[in-house]
Amino acid sequence: MIRSSKNIAIIGSGLVGSLLAIYLKKLGHSITVFDRRPDIRNIEFSGRSINLAMSNRGWKALRAVDLEDEIKKIAIPLDKRAMHIIGEEQYYQKYGKEGEAIWSISRGVLNKRMIDLAEKAGVNFQFEEKVWDINLPEAKIYTGETEKSAWKEYQYDMVFGCDGAFSRVRHKMQRRSRFDYSQNFIDVGYKELSIPPNPDGTHKLDKHSFHIWPRGKFMLIAMPNLDGSFTCTLFMPFEGEVSFGNIKTKKEASSFFKTHFPNVSKEIENLTDDFFKNPTSAMVTMKCYPWTYWDKVALVGDSAHAIVPFYGQGMNAGFEDIFELNRIIKKHGDDWETIFQEYQKERKPNVDAIAELSYRNFIEMSSKTADTRFLLQKKIEKHFAAKYPHKWIPAYSRVTFSDRSYSEALALGDAQEKIMQQVMQIPDIVQKWDSIEVEQRILSLLEQDPLLRTTVTGI
Repeated sequence: MIRSSKNIAIIGSGLVGSLLAIYLKKLGHSITVFDRRPDIRNIEFSGRSINLAMSNRGWKALRAVDLEDEIKKIAIPLDKRAMHIIGEEQYYQKYGKEGEAIWSISRGVLNKRMIDLAEKAGVNFQFEEKVWDINLPEAKIYTGETEKSAWKEYQYDMVFGCDGAFSRVRHKMQRRSRFDYSQNFIDVGYKELSIPPNPDGTHKLDKHSFHIWPRGKFMLIAMPNLDGSFTCTLFMPFEGEVSFGNIKTKKEASSFFKTHFPNVSKEIENLTDDFFKNPTSAMVTMKCYPWTYWDKVALVGDSAHAIVPFYGQGMNAGFEDIFELNRIIKKHGDDWETIFQEYQKERKPNVDAIAELSYRNFIEMSSKTADTRFLLQKKIEKHFAAKYPHKWIPAYSRVTFSDRSYSEALALGDAQEKIMQQVMQIPDIVQKWDSIEVEQRILSLLEQDPLLRTTVTGI
């Protein structure tokens, strides 16, 4: 089907906006990306980030435009969690099967590379130009110095909002009748910290692990960078006995780190400096619908579905939006109204599912990973999955090492959890966890569940 070239504006030069620009440029469209911020390639990028965990969905989207190999040059594979529990030896939890890994990438480094690649493809970027308003029916955008200054008008055939959880494009769409919108902040914030490299440039912790210090209502994570450093993120309540609000001095911060994270005590000074230098940021789940307006405007990524970061899927979900949108464009050619309708109807249930899974994983990472019964349950699941790989695929593997739908992962994961709750009630389960009795019980319960009864393949 012949496609006419469109003049398209993308609002937001972040990861999703940059990748969408590359995809649309490859389809023959003229692309201009607007961003209110300066070009991040010219500024230091730190203090407000969580390292990204690229997994199957993200790699698939990059592979489709021949960028996978290029981006892997700036990423480090992590095949396991490294658990740091007070009073115990550090231990490891493998993520998946042999060869399966998530990849740690600095958000700033990746964003800079994506903008370079988009420019190389012929995309035009206009930085420090803030979009204040948008005429939805006519795909016109208005930019200016301030909300009350003179504005410049731009006319486009289409506008894509990739401007994040507090999207200006979505804000305009929200004013229309029958637009559903909700946002939910969790009472936990995050702060970026860092662990510098050894003097010889090597990593101070295992470089192929995702490091977690679970402490119940708060936790610290660390992910490696290519320069030998680790980007750490402290997740903690805003208020309460142990909270960001309750640490006001360097002495209190130093005591906090020494008490709760003794095995990084050598980094106390650096962590304490970062604690007061870097901002405390909030985390929000944002849902809305519809994502599109006629054949003129569409939301992609966080502007349509911001989620909390605890499954490492925010970027991956946004990249998958683009991959699926591209598939639908190729299916329907120039019929953009049909393209937009199909795109939002297919993606909405899936991003709602990953929003739910992400919130649940916060509970798991912060408290359950240090709980003995939870760890036993996971051990039973892993043992059974190793013996029956086509009958039991863990929810984490479905999300992270598969490109099957998020909604399927949620539904099948819930069904598996119901089975495991029954298995954990077996008398003396601690002693007989790897017995034939337990194995047969799981097989029997699988046969009774219509959702799980059939052989699971295609992951």
